[in-house]
Amino acid sequence: MAIVGGLLWYLFRGELKAVVERWLTDSSWSHGFLIPCFSLYFLNQHREQILNIRAKPNYLGLALLLCLVAMHVVNKASVSGYAYLRPMAMIGTLGAVVLFLGGWGVIRHTWLPIAFLGFAVPLPQRLYFEVTLPMRLLAAKVAAVALGVVGGLETTLNGVVISMVYKGEVLKPDLNVAEACSGMRLLMAFVALGVAMAYLHYRPIWQRLVLLASTVPIAVLCNTIRVTVTGFIFVLIDPKYTQGIYHDTLGLLMLPLAFGLYGFIAWFMSGLFVDEACTAAPDIVIRKSNS
Repeated sequence: MAIVGGLLWYLFRGELKAVVERWLTDSSWSHGFLIPCFSLYFLNQHREQILNIRAKPNYLGLALLLCLVAMHVVNKASVSGYAYLRPMAMIGTLGAVVLFLGGWGVIRHTWLPIAFLGFAVPLPQRLYFEVTLPMRLLAAKVAAVALGVVGGLETTLNGVVISMVYKGEVLKPDLNVAEACSGMRLLMAFVALGVAMAYLHYRPIWQRLVLLASTVPIAVLCNTIRVTVTGFIFVLIDPKYTQGIYHDTLGLLMLPLAFGLYGFIAWFMSGLFVDEACTAAPDIVIRKSNS
């Protein structure tokens, strides 16, 4: 294990360093430090089963391992190589090693902890922008409509920028739904936590899938609420409370709101159906007749 671990580190040391540096410098991916901890916790949940499995090497894993290493070397050496595939190849190689050395019995209990590491890999900048732009546009549209209920306030939406005139006075600066306000941070972190909670909750598969699918609309809704509240604070209170620590605090408050909505959906589904196996059988009383 030490030799294999050392070889993996030597092969992917550059990718590991780049990913950790991104976690340290980009707040959108600061949750990456928690992802390996969750993976280790998932493994610990099945510790007994894994330890009791007799390892049986699988040569399909060896074939996948050789292919992934070769593809990684070519991708890294190529001028037109795709940078996002480098850390993803590291995760795939880890899975191939487990399959090769442990076999299907081990991979059955470890595939999710390994795949879960993918949530720690930052998305390419172009893809990140393409995902965040529709979220920014949606938040800006909803905020502009909601702000229209304020008497004497006129809003003009230009893309993700909201221009406002309040009681004849032009409010400056314009309210800009920047990338930091797109909700991508909340979305990535909450989807990762949603996968973890769906995995750890012992409930029917369909309910786990519903809970997992609900993480995306919940994150988008919470971010839209955040932008709208920021707009009201900007107009009715003071623009200084929409910046700096106040802005970050409002963003942190969205996480408890997201968990509350997630918990409500879980509670609602739990009350929809009653598991017959959990219901107590009625007592049957047999009376002896005197006749």
